[in-house]
Order: sequence, then C-alpha cells, then structure tokens
Amino acid sequence: YPFKISYKDKILFVGSCFSEEIGNKLGELKFDILQNPNGILYDPLSISDALFSYIEKKTFDEENLVQLNGLWHSWKHHSVFSGADKKDVLKKINASQSGTHAFLKEANFLIITLGTAFYYQLKDDNKNVANCHKAPPTFFEKRLMPADEIISEMLSVLTAIKLFNPPLKIIFTVSPVKHVRDGVMENNRSKARLIEAVQSIVEQKQNVFYFPSYELVTDVLRDYRFYKNDLVHPNETAINFVFEKFCDSLLNDESRKISEKIRSIINAVNHKPFSKESKAHQKFIASQIQNIDKIENEYPFVNLSKEKKYFLAQDKSSE
Repeated sequence: YPFKISYKDKILFVGSCFSEEIGNKLGELKFDILQNPNGILYDPLSISDALFSYIEKKTFDEENLVQLNGLWHSWKHHSVFSGADKKDVLKKINASQSGTHAFLKEANFLIITLGTAFYYQLKDDNKNVANCHKAPPTFFEKRLMPADEIISEMLSVLTAIKLFNPPLKIIFTVSPVKHVRDGVMENNRSKARLIEAVQSIVEQKQNVFYFPSYELVTDVLRDYRFYKNDLVHPNETAINFVFEKFCDSLLNDESRKISEKIRSIINAVNHKPFSKESKAHQKFIASQIQNIDKIENEYPFVNLSKEKKYFLAQDKSSE
C-alpha cells in the first residue's frame, strides 16, 4: 500500500460483523476508531444509505420508526438501537448520526466490509432495509444486486465522501463469513459479485484500496478448522491471522512498536494472580503503572487511563 496507518489517525469501520472483529482488536490496542454507527450492516445498499446519512447529518424522526413485538425499530439500524420508548430510540440514533458526521469529517481512513450482495426491500414501498428485526418474511422481497448496480451505488457515495472529506482513504474488504442461509451456491454468487464490484471500484477511484480478508481465510487458510462450530464464522485463530496480516501490511513501524507495548499492558490486565496481596503481585502492579506512565509520556496520543485505574485499585503501596 502507498500509505501506512498510525496511532494519530482516525478510522471509521462500516459493514459486517467481521469488520467488528478487526475493529475490536484495533480498539483494544487504543487506536482511534469508530465502529458501525448504525450497528452491523451487510449489503452495499445499506452501507451506502448509512454513509450518505452521515455526510448529510440526517436527523431521524418518528416517521422513520416502526413498532414490532412491543419495540420501536429503525429499518436502517441494527436492533441494538431498538427499544420500548421511541423517544429514547430516536435520541440514540440521532446522537450516533451527529457524532459520526463529525468523526467522518476528520477521519483519515474509512474501512468498508461488504458481507453479501443480497438485500431486502419492503413490499409496501420498495425501500431497502438494513435489518429485518424478525418481522414476518411476507413483509419483504429478497433481491441479489448485480455487480454493475453495486459499482454504481458505491461510486455514487464515494464521490460524495470525496467532496465531504477529500484526503480520506478508503479500504474495502469482503467478509469471509459464509451466508449459508442464502444457500451455498447463492453465497458464492454473492461473494463473487462483491469481489468483482470492489475490484472495479478500486481501479476507477483514487485513494480507494482493497484488503483481502476473504481471500486470506478462504484461499490461504482453506480449512474448516479455522471456523467456529457453526462452520460459518471464522474462529479466533483465523481472525488473529487476518489481523496480523492487516497490521503487517497497513501499520507503520512506530505504530506496530507502540501496539506491542500496549498489548503487553492488556495481557497484564488479563493476568490472574494467586494473591493480590503478595509482594510479588504488588511488585508486578508497580511495574505496570510505571510502564503505563512511560508509554503515555512518550506517546501522549495514547490513552491508557482505564488500565492505569485498574492497577491503581490494586496498589497497596499508597495505603
């Protein structure tokens, strides 16, 4: 890649659940990230709609909500936003919209993970939905986007993003999660269309790139040992493999060095002592606090306040 990601960069992740796996790992290492402001999104239309809404700072109102099974939902948002009080639902949604508008304006990288080329439309008004919220299947029409429609939709939103934040670099990736509920052949058709569309987009647009998450799991690992018991989602070994390739390819040398130091702190937080009162553990606590102070002094853009608070709560030297 003709660039590298640093700790000073802001990174917005939008897309499927695999996007969250990579985003979670970067977030744990204290990179400045924002993840799926609408919740998990799978198809190109839903992702495009969401990105347009961030650019426009769209405000949602009661007309954008629907009540199902005693809860209020947005067809454009994951059920994590749903709730019994529609005012609270709208408050959460619009706070996310406002915050994401500001974040995207300042972001250095946008990472888009496409999960499927299938999408759902409401039969009543032909509007596409990002989440069906367990509504009856009779509410929807299921469609498979042709590659040229995916290209057109993505190019349209990328043009708007370019005007909104000209320096922004965009990295596409295709999720290796298998959508077998669509059918095995249908899943392969869907992934093929996404890959073909993304490659065409990368060839046409500047500052748009591709990271091969799908290929790393499907064609490099190539074994169901690297999937969870459902044989659909990559397991932790596969996720770690892809994440290491991501870091090797996209992080600059300083960031990789910092991330290793932070990883050491995170491992220390997860350490379970035999006795918190022992001299050995107290010495361990003191050394971790010193390490955190050293990292924060050397790299003031890294925030380890949560980890420091954890260790200070166990420190008996000040008592």
